Parts: sequence; C-alpha cells; structure tokens
Amino acid sequence: MKSKHLTLSERTAYRGLEDVVGCKWSAAVVGALQRGITRPGQLERYIPGISTKILNERLRKLLAYGLATRADHSATSLHVEYRLTPTGAKLAGVIEQLHALQAEHSVALTEATGKPTQR
Repeated sequence: MKSKHLTLSERTAYRGLEDVVGCKWSAAVVGALQRGITRPGQLERYIPGISTKILNERLRKLLAYGLATRADHSATSLHVEYRLTPTGAKLAGVIEQLHALQAEHSVALTEATGKPTQR
C-alpha cells in the first residue's frame, strides 16, 4: 500500500526541483544554453527582459545544482562561458516537452484559467 504522504527524500527532491525551475527565468536560461548561447552578454540579449542580477542568480543556481558548468577564459581573453551538463541537457528536454504540452493545450488552459497562455 502506498503512503498517503511524501517521504522526506521525495519532499527534498521536489523542493530542489522547484528551487531550480520555479523561477520564471530558469526555463529561458536553460533553453538559451541548450541552443548554444554561452556568454552572459549573449544570454541577456537573447532573453528579453532579464536583468543582469536575475541572470547571474539563475546561472549560480544552475551551477549549484550541477545543471551547468562555468569556464573562465580570463587567461586568453576576458570572458566566461556557461554550458549545460548532461543532467542540465535532460532538464532542457523536459522543459521542451512542457512547452509542447502547453502549446498543444493552450486553448484548454486559457479556458480553465481565464488567462491567455504565452507562446
């Protein structure tokens, strides 16, 4: 018989997932990294409306959870690049599936919530 409550490890896993993808900018940052946009300035230009502060917070969060790596190229030129780890690439795939689901059911979601969905 299944328990009626989440275990501590399940709660911890869900909280960690929520901590990473719960921010409205996380999916956009992961998506941009998945498309090969690796430098902070490029990411800011690619994601309209994101501030430098929020971008840096999201990148630090992705690094902390092992979803992205940071390469400092200051020895040869003054720039930093971010890339998704294999786990981060899996997360990007899940986010793409969620976008597809949202697009497929956007009319039903709009009717249910009374708010138009963004594409």
